[in-house]
Amino acid sequence: MSSPDRDTPDSCDVSQDGASCRGDGSGRDYRPDGGSVSKADGGTVAEFSVPDMDCPSCAGKVENSVDRLDGIVDIDPQIATGMLTVVYDPDLTSPEAVVDRIEKAGYSVDRPAETTISYTVPDMDCASCAGKVENALTAVDGVLSVDPRPTTGKVSVTYDGTVSEADLVGAIENAGYEVTDSTGSVGATEDAGTDESIWRSPRAVKTWISGGFLVFGLLFEFFLHAQNGLVATVAGSELFVADVLFLVAIATGGQEILRNGYYSARNRNLDIDFLMSVAILGALVASVVFGEALYFEAATLAFLFSVAELLERYSMDRARNSLEELMDLSPDEATVKRDGDEEAVSVDEVTVGDVVVVRPGEKIPMDGVVVDGESAVNQAPITGESVPVDKTGGDEVYAGTINEGGYLEVEVTSEAGDNTLSRIVQMVEDAQSNKTEREQFVERFSSYYTPVVVAFAVVVTLASPSVLGTTWSTAVVYGLTLLVLACPCAFVISTPVSVVSGITSAAKNGVLIKGGNHLEAMGAVEAVAFDKTGTLTKGELTVTDVVPLNGNTEEDVLRCARGLEARSEHPIGEAIVEQATTAGVGEREIDDFESITGKGVRADLDGQPHYAGKPGLFEDLGFDLSHVHATTDGGVVTQTARTICDRNNCLDLLHETVPALQSEGKTVVLVGTEDELEGVIAVADEVRPEAARTVARLRELGVEHTIMLTGDNERTARAIAEQVGVDEFRAELLPDEKVAAIEELNDEYDGVAMVGDGVNDAPALATATVGVAMGAAGTDTALETADIALMGDDLAKLPYLYELAHDANGVIRQNIWASLGVKAALAIGVPFSLVPIWLAVLAGDAGMTTAVTANAMRLSRIRPESVEAVETTAP
Repeated sequence: MSSPDRDTPDSCDVSQDGASCRGDGSGRDYRPDGGSVSKADGGTVAEFSVPDMDCPSCAGKVENSVDRLDGIVDIDPQIATGMLTVVYDPDLTSPEAVVDRIEKAGYSVDRPAETTISYTVPDMDCASCAGKVENALTAVDGVLSVDPRPTTGKVSVTYDGTVSEADLVGAIENAGYEVTDSTGSVGATEDAGTDESIWRSPRAVKTWISGGFLVFGLLFEFFLHAQNGLVATVAGSELFVADVLFLVAIATGGQEILRNGYYSARNRNLDIDFLMSVAILGALVASVVFGEALYFEAATLAFLFSVAELLERYSMDRARNSLEELMDLSPDEATVKRDGDEEAVSVDEVTVGDVVVVRPGEKIPMDGVVVDGESAVNQAPITGESVPVDKTGGDEVYAGTINEGGYLEVEVTSEAGDNTLSRIVQMVEDAQSNKTEREQFVERFSSYYTPVVVAFAVVVTLASPSVLGTTWSTAVVYGLTLLVLACPCAFVISTPVSVVSGITSAAKNGVLIKGGNHLEAMGAVEAVAFDKTGTLTKGELTVTDVVPLNGNTEEDVLRCARGLEARSEHPIGEAIVEQATTAGVGEREIDDFESITGKGVRADLDGQPHYAGKPGLFEDLGFDLSHVHATTDGGVVTQTARTICDRNNCLDLLHETVPALQSEGKTVVLVGTEDELEGVIAVADEVRPEAARTVARLRELGVEHTIMLTGDNERTARAIAEQVGVDEFRAELLPDEKVAAIEELNDEYDGVAMVGDGVNDAPALATATVGVAMGAAGTDTALETADIALMGDDLAKLPYLYELAHDANGVIRQNIWASLGVKAALAIGVPFSLVPIWLAVLAGDAGMTTAVTANAMRLSRIRPESVEAVETTAP
């Protein structure tokens, strides 16, 4: 019953299952049992549950009532589900006003169960900041959950219908942080700042001014004694020139610190900003109370902590930039063919079915299918493949990949916010919400760490004069130094920054890890299980051997086989035809084609009956397969069939040649007439050239056990297992039997990874500790099924994945224990005058934050083995 003069925006698909507006990529949740709000090109879409709206009359009443509001773009009442979808202009009306109109029509509204939105908060770059924002949002009535992610500068908020977006933005701003983006769009990027912008920012300028006054103060304090005259007396405390300079340094360098400390106190957050503010103000108060100037210590705190904050922002930007590199892969514009003309439009305006033009050197803007032209496409940004892939008509291409040389026209198959690259970036961002066990431990530990150290600071301050015989001013300095060490910023950030570094590095190399927990689990697996078809093998039958007999050549054999199999739909026949076509073998005239069930095929080729099929078919025709004359070139028949009898180059097909080929996992097809055998063709699903090296490399890296699980027969499974070198294989397994095998491995080993195609092996992937899907680029099912996806069809990425995950676990452990150890050592040394306040700031805060971030960035140096290296080591 939608108003006829209104059109629902093209970017919104409104159905009984809820509203889905993909054009903005907002990343929100839409719930038909509650309600939701999202943004569309023509306005904002809101859904309301109106359970009593159960007839056309009810729907008309509700629609007419809501239609009286200014700014309503479209109304869609859905009687079957009791849902009302409204598109409105947020500048003119709001969801609250819509609810009011529905209630005035006499109907109650079930408030939305939950809505999720993501905000970009670029200045939220540490655990302390994240805690402040989280506290501010949690205090808003109606907020259900908050997920701050300082490593990307975003916060995800889940809330019910009692909260407006203005309330959420206001809460973040009241915590002292600016919101720059509220769409959550995976394509939206915020400049995290270049090196220059950080070091020349307003806060940096104030920091350098503060440092200048601090230096001049030191000159007057320690070198220019004659010029360091008395300036004034405040509350009985004398102020000299050096003290005034220190106060100016405090005022300039400490301005941001005290401002943030105010917001921390306002949000009841015991973070580093609050602790530093207390330390600076405490030093000033102690200077007046005890008459012993601590202005130098306060100025040192203000300046060095400001430097520490700049270093922390710089370090965090390095982590954020790795994700932004993924975001920047997709171009902002596309050249679209419309009505015979080409026009450049924003990628957000490109719709499914449009044809985009991609010239040499340009990035492909959208997922699609090539409809004209041919070129080599660099797919490294998506799949990690080092060699460009040839693309021609009908081939699939992905957004963000690069057209190397030719001209392409691509028909778009997915919208901007729903293409492969967008899903990868979104999953990488969302991966932070899946916290590792170590990260959860760190968060629990940090909640106790700060109060304990603050309490220790109070005890040291009060006890030092009587226990250690220090002056009260020295005791206060001890306490202030311990307050500096009380914030666990470096400790808390040590795990997430490592996870982000590892996940984004993997994504750039064609491996999508869908959570820090999966990264941690992959690095600890002790056993790896492989599916056979499509994983250890290519998943496509190919001709591996051609053995010509009785004076025929390989071309003769393939020509006959091609004619016989041209009309066959069996995969073996298709493989033979493809091999003949590749070899340039000509065609023969075919008549009277007949399929012999379970044995092979028969047809007249150029008027003469020919057969192709199993050895049993030719035994039925009366052939003695134990004594067949081979065509030779001096004694060598083929690599796999060298057994030649002593007289007349005779082959024993029945007992030697055919069994030898079958023992290698190959299917044997004989070709001939009623009177003569012309040749033998062996067909197999070829083992991937990188499979054996992958298994060997995993063993080198520390994997204890490798196993192949397959539904194929025992003989073929054994042959493949021997070729690739797995420790164990199990054949003729049904899907539920694969699951049982994984469960057995889970009982025997601490962690098990299952590698499969992500579709057929879904139950086993889900049962394993970590499920790894092969060749997931552009495949929704594989992306959703597995915990980790190898975007390209490249098994060689598996050892890289294991090495990256294993090293990431090591880096996380190093960061946690190093940050804890340094903090503990400094804290213990404070009461013994071993740790000056400047060392606490530089080593305990700035130094450790920078160190753990730099250590995490080392993960980006890990690279997959090159194709050349794999081929060189392949057997």
